[in-house]
Amino acid sequence: MKTLVLKGPGIAEVQTAPQPEVAGQDLLLKVRMVGLCGTDLSSFRGKNPMLTFPRILGHEVAATIAEGKADHSKLVAGTNVALFPYLSCGKCSSCRHNRPNACQFNQTLGVQRDGALAEYITMPEEKLYPADLSIKELCLVEPLTIGFHAVGRGRVVKQDTVAIFGCGGVGLGAVAASHFRGARTIAVDVSDDKLDVARKAGANFVIHSGRENLHEKLLELTDGFGPDVVIEAIGLPQTFRAAVEEVAFTGRVVYIGYAKEPVSYETRWFVQKELDIMGSRNAVPEDFREVILMLERKLFPVDDAVSLIARIEEVPALLQAWADDSSRFKKIMISMD
Repeated sequence: MKTLVLKGPGIAEVQTAPQPEVAGQDLLLKVRMVGLCGTDLSSFRGKNPMLTFPRILGHEVAATIAEGKADHSKLVAGTNVALFPYLSCGKCSSCRHNRPNACQFNQTLGVQRDGALAEYITMPEEKLYPADLSIKELCLVEPLTIGFHAVGRGRVVKQDTVAIFGCGGVGLGAVAASHFRGARTIAVDVSDDKLDVARKAGANFVIHSGRENLHEKLLELTDGFGPDVVIEAIGLPQTFRAAVEEVAFTGRVVYIGYAKEPVSYETRWFVQKELDIMGSRNAVPEDFREVILMLERKLFPVDDAVSLIARIEEVPALLQAWADDSSRFKKIMISMD
């Protein structure tokens, strides 16, 4: 079968490998579509400290059950599923506190262990989510859960005004999640295209921070108080600081992005505003169920969110083009059909 192997920084190859054998309670899956995200780009650039080479990429997955026995009546051959790509240890502090998404020894498909950019993979049944969705929609489930988890961390309710900094794949999920919870949602980005998609995903207001004064616009939209929740989905020192500076007193700040360098703060805002400042990592089963429900209700602009669908043979050149100019792409998906 064909696989996409990242051999080293900037070196991706399509290779052949034996089809995996089914063992225990695992099911054999025919991979149908795999999404690429910022983690994959970071891995290709050699800047993902959690990844070792060589590695098969791919953790955003839509697949069809090919064979295997499952206790779940819906998990039969021919069923289309989304995949839960995380493996937790069950023993660390995070797992003991029922937060396995932040497991100290987490292993994610395509990062700490080989992923799904292959024609077939095997997975245990508890990691599979069947749903009455298209293959493209199923492939969007996992990336959208990251933003949904961040909104959950921020304890967003419909009375809140929420600002999301960054409308890439992860930020777009946070916009959709905030809207899905009924909150007043503000999307912030420097791309008109991304802001257009964010509006379709449920943003009530959009701010082009390259042309508009972010501070003044946020005050204008919040009666001078600032948003109740700020979700940072960019990963720049200036947006890390802006989240704390712009959020309302007693507000909540949720960080999804990784800043690429140390960040210095005016720490008096932490105390004077009595802020809740949180990180958000991966997702939990509840996030998957909520995203699937939203997609089943057709509340997300699926076609607008995906900029390109390619074949596995095109991935090496595509990764290089993406690394050379990431602004050209929104969501990239690889069709394995």
